[in-house]
Amino acid sequence: MNLLLTNATIINPSGQQTGDVLIQEGKIAQIGKNIVAPDAEVHDCHNALVFPGFIDMHVHLREPGEEEKETLSTGLSAAVHGGITAVCSMPNTKPVIDNEVFVKFLIDKAWEINKARLYPAGSITKGLKGEELSEMVSMLRVGAVAFSDDGSPVDNMQVLRRALQYIQPFNKPLILHCEDKSLASDGAMNESETSTVLGLPGIHAVSEEASIAQSIEVAKYFGRIHIAHVSTAGSVELIRFAKQRGIAVTAETAPHYFTLTESSVEGYNTSAKMNPPLRSEIDRRAIIEGLRDGTIDAIATDHAPHAVDDKHVEFNNAKFGIVGLETAVMLTMEILVNQEGFSLEKIAKLWSESPASILGVSGGEVKVGAIADLTVIDPKYFWTVEPNRFFSKSKNTPFTGFQGKGAAIMTIVNGQIKWEAKNGR
Repeated sequence: MNLLLTNATIINPSGQQTGDVLIQEGKIAQIGKNIVAPDAEVHDCHNALVFPGFIDMHVHLREPGEEEKETLSTGLSAAVHGGITAVCSMPNTKPVIDNEVFVKFLIDKAWEINKARLYPAGSITKGLKGEELSEMVSMLRVGAVAFSDDGSPVDNMQVLRRALQYIQPFNKPLILHCEDKSLASDGAMNESETSTVLGLPGIHAVSEEASIAQSIEVAKYFGRIHIAHVSTAGSVELIRFAKQRGIAVTAETAPHYFTLTESSVEGYNTSAKMNPPLRSEIDRRAIIEGLRDGTIDAIATDHAPHAVDDKHVEFNNAKFGIVGLETAVMLTMEILVNQEGFSLEKIAKLWSESPASILGVSGGEVKVGAIADLTVIDPKYFWTVEPNRFFSKSKNTPFTGFQGKGAAIMTIVNGQIKWEAKNGR
């Protein structure tokens, strides 16, 4: 089916324009004014913004092994419902995605589901044990786009060095979960006055920052790294300094780190328990400025679904993580655009151009000849977060009742409308 999006405001990292977008055979065939296409299905995008498809480069889809929390089908459906056209799935499933058989399983099943694109990440080490390198080259050959031991830090720097040297010829990133476990101990939230008042064991910022500093120094000599879920002001400074030194490092943060602080934990709210934890207002401001000045390259959700029983327990026993695929675009529009004055071009860079470049996949620009993966946003759409309407199988979010303006109203993947808001989201 051919599509014609009319009267659109087209947003690219390089600028914006108004006009029509004609999509034929899965690609953008024409951009211009008053396009005539009798065989196309017409959608009037008056007052809407057409972005290059948003790419979430850090999600947990739980399949195989924990389908009671999320499946590929529910996760990829949640993605398009939230305005995400492609996701990079982390390999810490059960079993771990550490060989080509599992990578191919994910790609084939996602193709059958036919919702958001799936770009699998394979593990850096076998079984996420941090010891023996996984079969990275064979996983690349069948479609892996990155490697990560997310959930477990690669704390042996010799192993990190070997991984960087091994993968360097293929120009694919290692996505690092930077955490010094010896400094994090058995923490449950940010170590601060709030954790003391609540009587909860803390995770100090240094546990993240020390690991980032060490990883940066290894990358200086042996390859490029991508730092996941940046949460502290000190981490932003370390990454900024590394970039100034010419070290090949990129980084991401998640919407909860530029929206919430550790105060969300008050009342022992397990929906606000995540790793790294929510930090202070100083950290939140630093994250926003890191996004603004390009120190942090991308936004990713770290979507981490959990079953009800994983969260409805004592705070210390609750699992880390929140769902994010269906709230991320809305929070980006409300916090960064409406409140912080980020340009729409900057949002296109953070959500599309940079993730595509880091992962080495298509995307990042609405242009003739490009694959038609598009995120269409109504900047005036008023929303309230209602978890019972999530497509995700899990509902563990700290944003229940949160309100704002700006949300995806249509998600197009490979020229096909995968989701469209008709009678409300």
